[in-house]
Amino acid sequence: MYAIVEIAGHQFKVEKDQKVFVNRLSTEEGKKVSFDNVLLIGDGNKVTIGAPAIDGAQVGAKVLKHLKGDKVIVFKKKRRKGYRTKNGHRQSLSEIVIESIVASGAKKTAPAKAEKKATEKKVAEKKTTSKTTKKATTAPKKAEPVAKKVAPKATTKKASAKKADDLKKIEGIGPKIAETLVAAGISTFADLSKTKPAKISEIIEGVRGNHVPDTWPEQAKLAADGKWDELKALQDKLDGGKK
Repeated sequence: MYAIVEIAGHQFKVEKDQKVFVNRLSTEEGKKVSFDNVLLIGDGNKVTIGAPAIDGAQVGAKVLKHLKGDKVIVFKKKRRKGYRTKNGHRQSLSEIVIESIVASGAKKTAPAKAEKKATEKKVAEKKTTSKTTKKATTAPKKAEPVAKKVAPKATTKKASAKKADDLKKIEGIGPKIAETLVAAGISTFADLSKTKPAKISEIIEGVRGNHVPDTWPEQAKLAADGKWDELKALQDKLDGGKK
């Protein structure tokens, strides 16, 4: 006799006296635990399928010990960006042994007291956060026109000021070239896309020599339009900003 049961968010095919490693359970070591979400039971040629679970079916088990799984290395890298991260992870597990499989007539187990307390805490936290958000949204509206009257000039200055873009996102532009372009009045992707390559080469002549950046306006146009996927595809074909 076997059963397919959901335990801690995962489905397992279990039989009696079988040992299974599942995600960490809140039950203490040596105590018994039961699982009611039984999806399928097979007994010889007879197979019972739930919709989605079988009413009255239950799988009983005993928690042997709590442990941690093998270490998994998570490594991420982005080419040509100098980005590398390395992290390790060990999953918290529980080893259980299946003691019984009941096809029908089992009573559903009530949630543990600790789980009830945890759910009550979550509900209380949600209520407190909703109250604080309501207080924040119901702030007095009279303060808004006062703020507008006090500092209208500062808001207009901020709106009129240009926000400088990170020109180093363009393939072939380093920190020194970016500073040189900003000093020449080219501080945004839009400004760079409108500048001809010959003009750019004149500006950066003292930094890089006779380099002709023929792809920089094209890259800057894609960046200004927010087409980052197309920009990345283009940069993968370039070598130092050159085709």
